[in-house]
Amino acid sequence: MKYEPIICFETHVELKTKTKLFCGCAVSYGDEPNRHICPVCTGQPGALPVLNSRAVELCVRTGLTLNCSINKRTRFARKNYFYPDLPKGYQISQYELPFCENGFLEIQDDNGNPYAVGIKRIHLEEDAGKLVHSSESFDSADYSLVDYNRACIPLLEIVGDHERNPLRSIVQAKTYLDKLRQILKYIEVSDCMMELGQLRCDVNVSLRPRGSNSFGNRTEIKNMASFRFILEAVQHEIKRQAAVLDAGGQVEQETRLYNEMKKETIPMRSKEDAPDYRYFPEPDLVEVVIEEETIEKIRNSLPELPDDIVQRLTTDYDIPYNDALVLTRDKQVVDYFDKCASDCKDARRAVRWINRGLFELMNDASISITECKIAPEDFACLINLISEGVITETIARDVLADMFKSGDAPKTIIEKKGLKPIQDASIMEGIVDKIMSGNPDVIERIREGETKLIDFLLGQVMKESRGKANPKTARELIMRKFEENAD
Repeated sequence: MKYEPIICFETHVELKTKTKLFCGCAVSYGDEPNRHICPVCTGQPGALPVLNSRAVELCVRTGLTLNCSINKRTRFARKNYFYPDLPKGYQISQYELPFCENGFLEIQDDNGNPYAVGIKRIHLEEDAGKLVHSSESFDSADYSLVDYNRACIPLLEIVGDHERNPLRSIVQAKTYLDKLRQILKYIEVSDCMMELGQLRCDVNVSLRPRGSNSFGNRTEIKNMASFRFILEAVQHEIKRQAAVLDAGGQVEQETRLYNEMKKETIPMRSKEDAPDYRYFPEPDLVEVVIEEETIEKIRNSLPELPDDIVQRLTTDYDIPYNDALVLTRDKQVVDYFDKCASDCKDARRAVRWINRGLFELMNDASISITECKIAPEDFACLINLISEGVITETIARDVLADMFKSGDAPKTIIEKKGLKPIQDASIMEGIVDKIMSGNPDVIERIREGETKLIDFLLGQVMKESRGKANPKTARELIMRKFEENAD
């Protein structure tokens, strides 16, 4: 491709607070419309905002995590525009003095190298309400209603820097969004549930000739609430702009919407710049002063982050890098593993069984690790039974499935279902003799040099024993039988 895309996200994140940004109304999801409202969040004349200090703390927490400098003096501004779900006719946001500036989020580029994606600013603002249309299609709706439950919920805006290491590919864009959401959930500033509107993106896309340092006109794709549709929209917009430039045209600076059915962007309005919003300092709120002591207290409260956990797992437990990446996608899974590791003799095996066996059961049941009935100490006990050779992996898979359903301890299930491995050498030898005598053609082919068929015999032994045979012992016995017959 002769053009290089420049991709920047303006990511809007609803913060995990109990009350709204400027009033005491509850932050709640799924309740009946207009249940959590008051004169402040509906913009009634004379109602005065009072800043939620917890929202400020979560904003600074995010800025520190994303390597930003924290401004100790900040202020709010009025962003003036009209929209039906904006009750005051303006939004209380920030302009000249945001809480956080000049940060970065390190990801891997398309070649697997570290790449620090620039973050220009992180500021705090209030969310708007939500329009509910009488039809799924806005164009065919007879009327629209407004639910103000969401109005004034604290909203964090994380703005990418188009000049300092912007995103330059679809792969990088996906990696950035995945890691950003992962970190926001780790530091517990938001649950980031896109289906509830807790994480939304505006996407800025422009093209420039590959190798150029200049910037082309950008388009903004508004209100994206699905990673899949975000990436589809970016891909379409890159192709659309390239076609315009190839035809000798000029890309217009505008705001566009993404049509999910047609998989294309469509014009919405000309793109606003800051002067169009007529920003001015919010007269009803004083400047916010953050002491250095407060910043350090927030910094010291930050949890272990995903990259650090991957490093710890690979170093302390010799866990393969890719397995560690899978494990750390969810902080609650890491917490579960850490509890297992304190009782487990083989942490590397435990990670493998979590990432494959346990995840498979959880995915089939559509539940999270917090809903899993298996206690971490019981999971560790199962891994120890495998490591010690008390049970085979075949038996362990059946035991794990029963543990998942019942929540019982592994030893209880093994005893109740009679799943103890075969310890009696004569029983084991009888099973091997039965399989070998029942497959004379396979025996002959093995003697002729097709030694891979020994695995077939081993499989038949495991099937006959219902997984109770020790595979290593069974293989050794089969080989010994061949040696004895050869003599």
